[in-house]
Amino acid sequence: MTPPPGWYRDPSYPLVERWWDGTAWTDHRRGPEAPQVPPAPPRPVGGGSGRAKAVALVTAGVVLVTSIVTGAFVLGREGGGGTAATRTTPPAAPAPARTTGSPAGPSSGDPSVVVDELNGITLPLLDGWVRAQDVAEDDVMMTTPGTYDCPGDPGLCRHGRVISRTVTANDERSPQALAEHDIADAASSAYDRDLLDNRPFHGVTSHRQLRASPVAVAGSVGYLVRWQVKTGVGPGGYVESLAFPSGVGSRALVIVRFVFDAGADGPPLTDMDRITERIRPAGTR
Repeated sequence: MTPPPGWYRDPSYPLVERWWDGTAWTDHRRGPEAPQVPPAPPRPVGGGSGRAKAVALVTAGVVLVTSIVTGAFVLGREGGGGTAATRTTPPAAPAPARTTGSPAGPSSGDPSVVVDELNGITLPLLDGWVRAQDVAEDDVMMTTPGTYDCPGDPGLCRHGRVISRTVTANDERSPQALAEHDIADAASSAYDRDLLDNRPFHGVTSHRQLRASPVAVAGSVGYLVRWQVKTGVGPGGYVESLAFPSGVGSRALVIVRFVFDAGADGPPLTDMDRITERIRPAGTR
């Protein structure tokens, strides 16, 4: 039997629980003390890059159930009554295919923002942007509409992406240090190799730093580093790593990555600043 919907220990991060909707893992996690209520609809998820250097990514995957694991597993609950419940353990989540069919992320009823519940922030949904859908990369919050044929190895590319990730693998508390360490991996993830090990732009051939400075974001002081990158084929692009404290919990650092193609088809570079200025703690306007 397929395990029923419910909160189970996350197979990729066992210190938290994750919502199993009865057929697949969703992108919603909670601490053991959280109340037992179903989450809002999941935002899109996909396979991890495997190349993160400064941050460990809290990942979510669409589950292709290739085997059913049955048996009893006692989950200790530290809240919602504090009792232990016996449930069938759902199968571990394998790496998903390149393109997922997940619905758009939650918006809390406000069509002008995208909510990152994990990090406790909202991001503005500007004109020319849509909520992420059918995106293989983890934690993509929004994209430019549509796709195009990548100029290098075969595949589908997007002119713009905004990605929000939580830092979990190190004790770095400086937004400046984190942004400076993350930018090279952000450029490589965006314009070198994709999840299938193809090279849609034939790699990054050079880069130029355009900006590195403190910035006010979500009521805190963050830091950003922005590069212009040249690629083996295509017009190249712009990549930015923005680091700042989360709006929830222990206020661990968050990385928001911006990936904009250069050229006439790419989004305006000013959108990086406009989005940054309007990032808010969740629940505020």
